[in-house]
Amino acid sequence: MKKKYAILGDIHDNIDALDVILADAKGQGVTDYACVGDIIGYNATPHGECLDRIRELGCVAVRGNHEYYNNNPASEDGHTQKAIDGIRWTRKQLNAEQLQWLCDLPLQRNVGDDFMMIHCTLDNPEHNRDNEASYVRDIPRAEASLANQKAFLCFHGHTHSPAVFEKQGEMDAVKLSPHTITLHLGRKYFVNPGSVGQPRDGNPRASYCIYTPQDRLIEFRRLAYPIETAQERIMKAGLGETVAERLAKGK
Repeated sequence: MKKKYAILGDIHDNIDALDVILADAKGQGVTDYACVGDIIGYNATPHGECLDRIRELGCVAVRGNHEYYNNNPASEDGHTQKAIDGIRWTRKQLNAEQLQWLCDLPLQRNVGDDFMMIHCTLDNPEHNRDNEASYVRDIPRAEASLANQKAFLCFHGHTHSPAVFEKQGEMDAVKLSPHTITLHLGRKYFVNPGSVGQPRDGNPRASYCIYTPQDRLIEFRRLAYPIETAQERIMKAGLGETVAERLAKGK
């Protein structure tokens, strides 16, 4: 049977978006799941339900910066109050076994012989401090990761915006439009599937991509979900209007 991977990222405890994504992935014939980190934080799904969904799927995952903050309270210094509030709320929702699972996630990992995953950047994978250098938004930052990329394909997250960077030999990397893309052998690709739970590219619809290794094909998908329900959860948890409002804005 042909393998099809659903590549998820930056779920950020948004169960309403995640469930819509997972239903779509099932309908698309997805066979395997992978997550580029930040399963938790910002949003307000109680008792680690998003985390449990990911684990039930047998999803391979890497550790995002919010997983790091969750397990290292001293790392909160220097971060926004809304991020800190989300981290503290989440920490209270998880049991010891869930916390240990998050703590055990690797910073990066290879998935078979075909692709690898990182949350932030390959040139500086230690993301215990959230700074501008950890966000791959442009070609210079992509070049830094591509120079350290040993696999043909690497999926990453952190920016909450879908993106594809392609590099051929010694030529400068180029940024491609994130739609349906056929990957070419002999090139490298650094790909962000976008955010499931808190998109920041001006489009509020949940984002993920499907990777079919046999066809060397990546398809980006955007889906509407009940944003109002997610906003109600945020407000009920006391995490603030700003966090709730940004879901509708996609910023």
